[in-house]
Amino acid sequence: MTLELFLPDNRSLKGKRQILNHLKDQVRNRFNVSVAEVGENDLWQRCRLGVVIVSNERAFADQVLSKVVSFVAEDRRAVLLDYQLEIK
Repeated sequence: MTLELFLPDNRSLKGKRQILNHLKDQVRNRFNVSVAEVGENDLWQRCRLGVVIVSNERAFADQVLSKVVSFVAEDRRAVLLDYQLEIK
């Protein structure tokens, strides 16, 4: 899954890194998924995160990724602009 985020109150790449590191750690710890910044690296108010889960049950993977989307959407530091889900 990819998440497109906007960081409206951020003013620097250092601030972006702090916000994203904290958010990625929270998502990893809470949902046991892999998370990485996969795009928009040089923009300080935009980012694209990739979130991956491995499971032998599609329903479980869908459920976890749906919870990740809800969790990120509730974070006040970031605005969830869009997300795309891909199951393989």
